[in-house]
Amino acid sequence: MTSWNHTVVTYFQFLPFSSIPEIQGSLFCLVLLMYLSTLVGNILIILITMVDAALHSPMYFFLKNLSFLEIGYTTSTIPKMLVNFLTQRKGISFLGCAMQMYAFSLLGITECCLLSAMAYDRYVAICHPLRYTTMMSWNKCFLLSAVSWLIGVLVALGQTTLIFTLPYCGPNRINHLFCDLLPLLKLACVDTYKNEVTTYVIAVFFITVPFLLIVASYIWILHTIFKLPSAAGKRKTFSTCSSHLVVVTLFYGSGIVTYLTPKAFYSSNSNKLLSLSYTLVSPMMNPLIYSLRNKEVKQALKRLIAK
Repeated sequence: MTSWNHTVVTYFQFLPFSSIPEIQGSLFCLVLLMYLSTLVGNILIILITMVDAALHSPMYFFLKNLSFLEIGYTTSTIPKMLVNFLTQRKGISFLGCAMQMYAFSLLGITECCLLSAMAYDRYVAICHPLRYTTMMSWNKCFLLSAVSWLIGVLVALGQTTLIFTLPYCGPNRINHLFCDLLPLLKLACVDTYKNEVTTYVIAVFFITVPFLLIVASYIWILHTIFKLPSAAGKRKTFSTCSSHLVVVTLFYGSGIVTYLTPKAFYSSNSNKLLSLSYTLVSPMMNPLIYSLRNKEVKQALKRLIAK
């Protein structure tokens, strides 16, 4: 591997989303509006879960962590993206690119793990309600959250080191909206086959394994729900986990397509659109999903507004 000190490229330039200035301006306004909505919605979720005693439970502890992740996740990419929409020199320094990719990878992988922890919480609440307080103690909640963050920190560090110790000595134009794995690998001056395999292995393990744990949790949840005698009981029980299920679908849907699609089917244009989905649409929708589909959150929001 070539060290950073031997790297020729010190600056990366992003290709514009479109060559039409009007589209760039419209996209700036749209992304800015969505970003501000994401910040306001997730800050509000954090606020109400902190100040309302009725929401001091493991489920909302994880939700508060998720909202914090979403704020960092979007902030790691969107502000720089907005600047690039309005400037002619749409670029980022080599070190800035490495820092952006590290932050984005850290928060994304941590969110994968946290969503699986939230699925486990719903599994215990529905399948083992009488043992919920013992199986989901605060110590276990803090441990699950800490392990999620630790995995994110270590895996992101490994991925970033893997990408940015490659030699970049020629093209420096990234056909993407931010510094991401696959677009950067295409710019390296060496054969990146081993790096691509390693990237896919990491993606399969740290994206697919949490996803499979979520699927397993919901199989048991649905099995328990179907055994309930009344239709009203089934609807009420399922409503406690439906918000989480929608969030998982939004986040994993675009993430799996982006990072597990074979290279032969990789398309820069479609990847740009998908990147906006998992970096902006999903974080913006999460507060709406939890506030509109969750009675406790809606009641807490009303109490907060009343105060």
